[in-house]
Amino acid sequence: MIEDRGRYRQIGAVLRKHGLGVVAGVLGLGGWVPFHRGALGHAPKEAPYTNPEHVRVALEELGPTFVKLGQLLSSRRDLLPESWVSEFAKLQDDAAPAPWEAIRNILREELGADVDDVFARFDPMPLAAASIGQAYAATLHDGTDVVVKVRRPGVVAQVHDDLDIMRNFAERLDRRWESATQYNLPGLVEEFSRTMTAELDYLQEAHHAERFADAFAGSTQVRIPRVHWDTTTSRVLTLDRMRGSRIDDVEALDSAGIDRVALARLGADVILTMVFDHRFFHADPHPGNMFVQPGGTLALIDFGMVGVLSEPTTDSLAELMLAFTRDDPDGVTTALVELAQATGTVDRAGLRQAVSVFVDRYRGRPLAEMSLARLLQQLLAILQHHHLHLPRETALLFRALMVAEGTAVRVDPDFQMLDALQPYAEHLTRIQVSLPVIARKLARAGAETGSLLAELPAILRRLRHVAEDGGFEVHLRAAELEPLVTRAERVGNRLVAGLITAALIGGVGALVGGNPHWRQREGLMIGAGTGSIAALGGYLLLTLRRGHLR
Repeated sequence: MIEDRGRYRQIGAVLRKHGLGVVAGVLGLGGWVPFHRGALGHAPKEAPYTNPEHVRVALEELGPTFVKLGQLLSSRRDLLPESWVSEFAKLQDDAAPAPWEAIRNILREELGADVDDVFARFDPMPLAAASIGQAYAATLHDGTDVVVKVRRPGVVAQVHDDLDIMRNFAERLDRRWESATQYNLPGLVEEFSRTMTAELDYLQEAHHAERFADAFAGSTQVRIPRVHWDTTTSRVLTLDRMRGSRIDDVEALDSAGIDRVALARLGADVILTMVFDHRFFHADPHPGNMFVQPGGTLALIDFGMVGVLSEPTTDSLAELMLAFTRDDPDGVTTALVELAQATGTVDRAGLRQAVSVFVDRYRGRPLAEMSLARLLQQLLAILQHHHLHLPRETALLFRALMVAEGTAVRVDPDFQMLDALQPYAEHLTRIQVSLPVIARKLARAGAETGSLLAELPAILRRLRHVAEDGGFEVHLRAAELEPLVTRAERVGNRLVAGLITAALIGGVGALVGGNPHWRQREGLMIGAGTGSIAALGGYLLLTLRRGHLR
């Protein structure tokens, strides 16, 4: 509990004001209480407030940390209904600029000299002011035009205080409200805390920008701003200034003679390349972060929010796409469960039924008739209904893909994201059945099994103690048994195949290394061993293609 209770009182006042509006809406009295006419301090508006609007306005009044929380929730269709997600997407991260003298002092503290000595020119009027920092136009002594982002004074302390309050609220709700447990509120707050802490450190954003620059170093169509490290710290970030038209400024694009069809495809390819080739992606590819330069070059800015995909997540995404293209509801169900985080018992039969309806809805339809955003929204609604929550990175990925599709459609109304996605998905699914990936999966399965075996004595001791204390009950649902047995069979196949492969490799090595007779025929033995391993690999590849080892 933070010592200064003034912030608690401020939050309480805002929640009381807007909480009354929410209660009135739940009771069906929203139209009778004139909140939209200014009652109880509400901002006047044309139509009555909806419950999501009450909460969105409350978040705006509570300041930067709560605005950022709402923006994060706008990417979580697996947690919230569409009406709430759409409302939170309207949250604006604008703020009144901090005084120039305060900013000048920060620059002097961070860079070790006055701004007039560090820069040839520095415009004290900010280009933009947000809740975390504000951006300025400047010129280095070598003539390079740059943008300088400066963290606002006092924002770190305010964010940390607000995060402590959020943790307190989340723990109380988790203890006192049974329905809250399905959302794992303390876990969500910790996830949000890590995100906010990263956004407060401009060094992280600088490293992200460099990583993107490395990824597109060989491209003549994509530009990433260069980081100027001698004027960059955790509180100050200096980048090349990217000029051009916003990607959705259609009139400017047409006046410049830009091929909008090619530009839409380029914008989508940039996002898809980051996701599927680098597993590192811009998590906020909205039009304000993408500029078109003369000749159709695309420049990206703002690398504060990025996503990183693990290999298991990438594997599950590939299995999801492969199962969907094969009209396989069992495969889609399995991939969703692997992608998501279950907070309780999963109704596997109910989930499969919902997925089956989803798959049947699109069976046989051409990609040109499908919207990726609509597909993802329907999948996320299924997850929400079954209390399955996506990890942060996967939720960011789904949001980024939906935003990228919306941006591309603004540029070219006939653009089809699924057409652009198809070659990447096909490449990824081909990789999934390649020998190196199969070997990696077998190694992972073996490592997981070894870890489980190491924990087995402790697990057995705990089971014995439970049994001695009166035993336990086991409840099995028949609908769950078949998928469980199938999964166990697949894991068993993986483990057996991995053990056989290891035995072959070890056996060949032992024979060649330990027996002088075989050492004279080293080439023959290595050839025979390699052939055996290749034969086993071919068998594994064949069975994996048939679905036995997925």
